[in-house]
This record gives sequence, C-alpha cells and structure tokens, in this order.
Amino acid sequence: MLTVEGLRSRYGRIEVLHGIDLTVTSGEIVTVVGANGAGKTTLLRCLSGVQPVTAGAITFRGEPFTTVPAHRRLKLGLAQSPEGRQIFTNLSVEENLRLGAFLFTDDRVDRDMEDAFTMFPILKEKRNQVAGGLSGGQQQMLAIARALMGRPACLLLDEPSMGLAPLLVQQIFDVVKGLKALDVTVLLVEQNAFGALSIADRGYVMETGQIVMDGPAEDLIADPRIREAYLGI
Repeated sequence: MLTVEGLRSRYGRIEVLHGIDLTVTSGEIVTVVGANGAGKTTLLRCLSGVQPVTAGAITFRGEPFTTVPAHRRLKLGLAQSPEGRQIFTNLSVEENLRLGAFLFTDDRVDRDMEDAFTMFPILKEKRNQVAGGLSGGQQQMLAIARALMGRPACLLLDEPSMGLAPLLVQQIFDVVKGLKALDVTVLLVEQNAFGALSIADRGYVMETGQIVMDGPAEDLIADPRIREAYLGI
C-alpha cells in the first residue's frame, strides 16, 4: 500500500527527518510511536504532501508518489486526519462531513454520511450544530469521520487520542481497530504508545527523526526497552 525509502525533510536549514524507511501493507494497522518532537507529524505531513521532501521516495499503491501535489493525493486514495483535529469550527457537523466528500457528487455521499453516523452516533445527534461547540472527543470523532468521507484506501491518523479522557481514548482506538472491517489501511501516529501498539499489527519507534526500532506490535510491547521508555513499565 505505502512504501517510504530514505525519506528526508527539513525546516529551513534544519533537517528533521534523517532517512526514514517504512512500509504499510494493505489491510494493516501500522503505528509510529515516539516522544513529542520525534518527527512523527512531519512524516505524515510529507506523506500527505504538505511538507516538502528533500530526499528519498514515497510509493503509494505501486506508483511514484513523492512529487504528487497534495490536492491530488486524496483522489488517489490517501487521506489524513490531522493533529489537533483542525475541523471547521464555524460550520455545522454535517457541513464538515460534506467538505470531506468534496471530490464526490454521487448518491453514495449520503450513504457515507450515514455510515459515519453509525460509527459515531453522537455526530448524528449533533449534525446541525456548529462543530466548534462539540467537546474535544466529539471533535476528534468528526475529524476522523470527515477524513473517511473521502473514501481513502489508506488513512493517516495523527495523534487521535491527544487531550482526551481515558474512556474516550479507548473509544477512539476501538473505532480505529474497526476500520479493518471497512478495508481501510491505517498509519497511526501516537504518543500513547501502549494504546497504539495494542491495536496495531506492526509498529515503528521514532527518535529524533529516525526509526530506531520496528517489528510486530506484540513484540514491541514485550520489549523491555520499549516498556521502560514508552510504556512506563
């Protein structure tokens, strides 16, 4: 589904990604964990096309992707739910969802919206309310649902648990795990290493712009170094 080879990126003169290699197979949930500032969000921004790549290559669904403009990547099947939600706070819940489906004008858009409401019933209840009035957890649900309205083959999720109460964190992770049944491949970036690895098939550990460890999620959870550094065990 997605291959990253030797990916480098910089902000001005400062290089923040130092040769990232990563693969995501169709149908997988793959997580990238690491401390704040490790470069996880920059990686996703490179994949979605809003952060310039200075070296290396991205391949998506077997096709070169490194220089594809950001506005075309959703059409090709890659969507992102960004860090901090970034919903349109002055628009209604339904308007936010319809903006997620801006590529489509077919009858399926309404069905997609009903699927989103099935996944997040609270959004149906509040469909006509201004999105800025939602709680943090509800805004995160909206951000994920909006991304799914683009019918992605692969969804990039950036810190979906950030700032949420534990009960809501578990609910969000349960939804992410359920995306497998919808044939959506997921690349999940998280500081909540235990929660992310608990639902993932494989994981990568990032430190200061580099991948320092990777493997099956269950092996990473069991690794003493990961348990001490990221799981607090």
